Amino acid sequence: MLKITRYLWLLVLIVSLGGLWYPYLGYLMAVVMITLLATSVVRGRWFCGNLCPRGSLYDFVLSKVSRKQDIPNILKSFWLRIPLLVLMMTVMIYRVSVIFVTQNMFEKIGVVLVSMCIVTTSLAILLGGFYNSRAWCTVCPMGTAQRIIGGDRYQLKMAHELCIDCKKCEKVCPMELTVRDIGNNPDCIKCGRCVEACPKDALYF
Repeated sequence: MLKITRYLWLLVLIVSLGGLWYPYLGYLMAVVMITLLATSVVRGRWFCGNLCPRGSLYDFVLSKVSRKQDIPNILKSFWLRIPLLVLMMTVMIYRVSVIFVTQNMFEKIGVVLVSMCIVTTSLAILLGGFYNSRAWCTVCPMGTAQRIIGGDRYQLKMAHELCIDCKKCEKVCPMELTVRDIGNNPDCIKCGRCVEACPKDALYF
């Protein structure tokens, strides 16, 4: 995890609240989306665990009030995740196409982006408050897109001869992954918490 990660949640407030008065702030959402898709080509979901503003919100703010219940398997299912990704992209494309080449087009697109940020962040807070603070990340459309693009990139590795089966790595994983199941964690967000928690330095990227 990068040092800047713990402060990135402020961008969520800037876009969600400031965007109500200055819609152009919504374009920060577009920058985030483009960046995460670009990084996923070489590092999978690394962006989620290191540069995602909402991920920062979940880890450093929402986690303090979360009930910390297990994330339901339905949220991890592609039967839900793929339709949600398609729905989000369809709604966004439709809303942008309706206002395309109209007066104040760029400001209106900003409004669309801000509203998407507010709606998805609200859903994420509800899920994260009731379940694990990172519950939204399992179903997040952008996280799903990153998994599809580069889920097999920059995978966590283990020196099996060093592992003492203490399971500390799994206790700190915010995505509730079976960390020791090396090579089968395309939803790993590369936050490095398991690496830091391992008493035998058996984990590495």
